[in-house]
Amino acid sequence: MTPPPVPRLGAARRPIQIGDRAARALVAEFARDSGPKSGLLVGAIAGSATLAASVDALLAEDRLTVVASGSETVRALRDHVGLHGQWVAHRVEIVETLGEAASADIVVLAEPLTGTADEARARIDELTKLVNPGGALCVVVPATTVPNGAVDEVERQSALYGIGSDLVLRNIPPVRIHRLRTTTADPALARRLSPGHRPSSVPLAGGMHIDSTGVAAAGIALGLAAVAKATRPKSRLWLVPALAAAPIAAFFRDPQREVPAEDEAIVAASDGKVLSVERLRDERFGAGELLRIVVFLSVLDVHINRSPVAGKVVDYFVEDGGYAAAMRPAAEHNVAAYTVLETGRGTVVVAQRTGLIARRIVQRAPVGSLLARGERFGLIRFGSRTDVYLPAESATARVAPGDRVAGGATVIAGWV
Repeated sequence: MTPPPVPRLGAARRPIQIGDRAARALVAEFARDSGPKSGLLVGAIAGSATLAASVDALLAEDRLTVVASGSETVRALRDHVGLHGQWVAHRVEIVETLGEAASADIVVLAEPLTGTADEARARIDELTKLVNPGGALCVVVPATTVPNGAVDEVERQSALYGIGSDLVLRNIPPVRIHRLRTTTADPALARRLSPGHRPSSVPLAGGMHIDSTGVAAAGIALGLAAVAKATRPKSRLWLVPALAAAPIAAFFRDPQREVPAEDEAIVAASDGKVLSVERLRDERFGAGELLRIVVFLSVLDVHINRSPVAGKVVDYFVEDGGYAAAMRPAAEHNVAAYTVLETGRGTVVVAQRTGLIARRIVQRAPVGSLLARGERFGLIRFGSRTDVYLPAESATARVAPGDRVAGGATVIAGWV
């Protein structure tokens, strides 16, 4: 007897739904652009969270084209969009097929990408042709470690063209959002962007979040506590990891920050204390003189790192070294990760430098991605320092050694 075929993930018993949180992440690249911009939403249905998030992102000079899903009629979509009033209706065009749609700055596939690798590749190629130069394609796939054709193909494409991805655990089932850019973006576009937010961070009260890394670390601590309690019920050893969970999570706190509106402002890349403000030369970043501002982060500081300027990530590299205490001169030779940004004012570099305790650097901005000023791009675990390199002829320091700064909020320098 021939065994029944094994169902593909994505054609499975449990359909993939894109909830509000996943929808906001899927259209984030469209929403954070202050425009004017154009968007193309493919495979939308009336009343979906993705359509609602796209409409909410519209500004006065924007336009949005919506391609109906195979199960949806153009009339149903038009009726639904009409409920939002004339302001929205004038900016949203509904078409029946992809062939009727014009190219756009941001293309969003509202339907989860499933099927075989060949099917996913063909779909991505089809949509990429409709992305304007420098624009982005945003797709969603199931979050799974099980071999899956579409997921594997999207991961491959992301390795080549990815400008960021987000894991959305609070969805049914969990999904991963990928943003792809196959053509070069103008660094000046970054000035139009507002800082993006990672949907995998867990929101708390008062604008405070816990980074997903902290959630995982705290979960591991609680898991160890549960194992210790189960294996040695008469011992109080389980209290050690249980009590450590809260401070571990607190270390990865991620507060919302108000980024200064001043066009000439250059903001701190991290919280901490200014160690030095100096001029130097570094052949790795050109022949000109550089202004370097060094900030030390203690274990009590917020360790989320933010972009000091709006720009495009054009290079990223890590240099090996030691693990001296970050406040000492010897830390100059510690392990460091360098993110190189191209801006309209010259090259800006942020160095994430390890310390005595810090041994792990996280950088989440792939080469080719655009960062808004004050946007989160990584973190360093447990005590460290950040160095911001600026072109000396174009920037003037506004802080001095001993000053306290807040990442993304404190102006550390200004463009001349």
